[in-house]
Order: sequence, then structure tokens, then C-alpha cells
Amino acid sequence: MAPIIGVTTLVDQVKWGVWDRRVALLTMTYINAISRSGGVPVLLPPNEFGAAEVVERLDGLILSGGADIDPARFGQEPHEKTVIVADRDAWEFAVLSAAIERDLPVLAICRGIQVLNVLAGGTLHQHLPDAIGHTDHLRQAGTFGPMTVKLERGCRLERLLGDRVTVPCHHHQAIDELGPGLRAVGWADDGVVEAAELTDRRFVVGVQWHPEQDQDDRTLFEALVAEAARTR
Repeated sequence: MAPIIGVTTLVDQVKWGVWDRRVALLTMTYINAISRSGGVPVLLPPNEFGAAEVVERLDGLILSGGADIDPARFGQEPHEKTVIVADRDAWEFAVLSAAIERDLPVLAICRGIQVLNVLAGGTLHQHLPDAIGHTDHLRQAGTFGPMTVKLERGCRLERLLGDRVTVPCHHHQAIDELGPGLRAVGWADDGVVEAAELTDRRFVVGVQWHPEQDQDDRTLFEALVAEAARTR
């Protein structure tokens, strides 16, 4: 059987047809990337079930992009640009913690790498332009701009992608202080951390970019699904 890949969802107020409701949603780019890589995507919205019970049924986990993490989790007051979704935070921190404890393969995307870093005890730049003085990582609203990332030689991501890659990028937050146990393995030309790996697990990788946006290159999803198949 194909590996079951859980993927977390966005939570937002959305209008469609005659409705205006708070919903859990996910773009088809994630779903297509997982299914075309040989996995079965299962959406994981915030809910009342125990995270450990849910993770027990999975073979792999993807943390999707989305809103910001409550900065109280890393000892800061919110920046004026910070957008918090508290129930998503609570759910994703619990799910990721359970996945790491089980040594489940994890791919943490954009917001996901930030969740990974904060869970490990690290901090974030809440609004990256304030820290680096430009908006190259953010680009135009609703678009993904190209970003060149240099990967550390010998790391898992470098073995998969090569030592220098151009990736689709859109983020206004990023890793500041790295959490213990995490190793930074990818950087933009301006020094912003764009990739990290958890050193004591077999496959827990985080990327600040959006690999699901490149439907012609499913390398990271295929690698996750391959690891998930071994779990199964």
C-alpha cells in the first residue's frame, strides 16, 4: 500500500458562493505533489483528537506554509505584521512533537521550518525586512519569487538537490536563533537561513521555500514518500 502522508492545513475565514465561514483548507499544489510522488495525502486540520493518536496512523508528515507563530512561544511580543492563528499553533506543535518522538519522516515547509525551530527552542525574525533591510524574500503579494539557496556540502538536502538551487520563495519571517539539535544547512545569498535538518532523526528536514509550487521537481516529496514507505 502507498504511504499515508499527513499534511497540515491553513485555517482562515473564507468566502465562497453564498457562504462566509472559517475553514480548514490547503492548496492542490501540496496534494498533487504528494500523490504524484506515490503518497496518499491526508489533511490534518486542527481538531480535538489527540495528536499522538493521529500521528500513529501516518507514515510521514508535511507541515504546510501559512500564518505566523504566536511569538509568545519564543518569548517575544507580536510585531505589527505578525498574524497569529492560535488553534493551528497548538495543533501543529503537538503533531510535530509526536512525529519527532516516533521518528516519523517530516518535511517542514515555510511556516513549517519555523514551527520546527521554535519547537526545538529557537527564535524567529518576526518581520524579516526589519532585520535585513530588503524585501527580496517577500516579493509581491500573492506571488512566489525565485531565490537562490546554497546548501551545505554533504547534508541530506545537498545530496538530493545539489549545492546551489533556485527555489520559489515567499516569506516575511525566518529563523533567527537556531534551536538546539537543529543544524542550518541552507542559506540565501544575504545569509538568511533557508534550510535546516534535525540531527538526531533519520529524516526531519525544513525548507523556508515552497517546493510544492514547482510541479516539475518533486524531489523533496519523493524523498519523503520513500522514507515513509520504509516506515510503513
